[in-house]
Amino acid sequence: MSSLLVTGSIALDTVETPSGKAENQLGGSATYFSLAGSILNPVRLVGVVGEDFPKEYTNLLAKSPIDLQGIEVRKGSKTFRWHGRYSEDMNNRTTISVALNVLGEHGPKIPDKFKDSQHIFLANSDPALQLEFLDQLTSPKLIVCDTMDLWIEHNRQNLLEVLQRVDGVVLNDSESRLLTGETNILTAAQIVCQLGPKFVVIKKGEHGAMLFSEGAIFLLPAYPTQKVVDPTGAGDSFAGGFMGYLASVDQTDFQAQAQALVYGTIIASFTVESFSLDAISKIKRQDVDRRRMDFLKMIGTTLNV
Repeated sequence: MSSLLVTGSIALDTVETPSGKAENQLGGSATYFSLAGSILNPVRLVGVVGEDFPKEYTNLLAKSPIDLQGIEVRKGSKTFRWHGRYSEDMNNRTTISVALNVLGEHGPKIPDKFKDSQHIFLANSDPALQLEFLDQLTSPKLIVCDTMDLWIEHNRQNLLEVLQRVDGVVLNDSESRLLTGETNILTAAQIVCQLGPKFVVIKKGEHGAMLFSEGAIFLLPAYPTQKVVDPTGAGDSFAGGFMGYLASVDQTDFQAQAQALVYGTIIASFTVESFSLDAISKIKRQDVDRRRMDFLKMIGTTLNV
């Protein structure tokens, strides 16, 4: 196993789906990533919350192998809040309200004991903050980032600087098209790699994911989940599983990346089966491995990439 560090948002979410409504639930990109990744490898979490952050959520995170010394509780500030509503088919999401609160302030600092982390994931956040974060690291072996349409449209220059400094990037298909102007995702992946990363993972939701790594391609369907309760955090959980596996084997070759894609897919499939972090906070490595074996049988492969 190798050190795995993540930075990103820690949030209080209110989510409405056809299955119901959950208010003030634990959320945030770094939170989903941490719980997902910690199933496979210990995680160092760096983020900031306000004084209103419930102690029960800190206790929940502490039950997993997540080092919380990088969480700053900022006095006089409030935690980032998001309220969203999903369409009946779960394919579209409307943001009802956003309160940046502490995320509108300066970014968190990496504790000295975390600065030697080797596997780094920059979960979705302002690229300017991602650049500040990268400057604090001392010996990274693998750096992967996430982003979103907001930054692609309104903070493109800083995002391009981030892409020049990372080894990999995780995007969804619409983000890849927006970033490159290409409708074909393979062409989009090739263009993204020309911007700096050695590999790109493009998530296609219910249609699976694609890995493009130094000219090699691996395609994977989604796990057939019967009941989707809440899609929030699925992409961050996917990234957590992906990076958690790579850190656990301490390898970054194409074979390892393809295996990591499977683990990300499986862990994300658990996430959507409940509101918030209820499902992935309870599953164990054996649950993931069992579903992984069933999945590989379904798609008829032993993954000899």
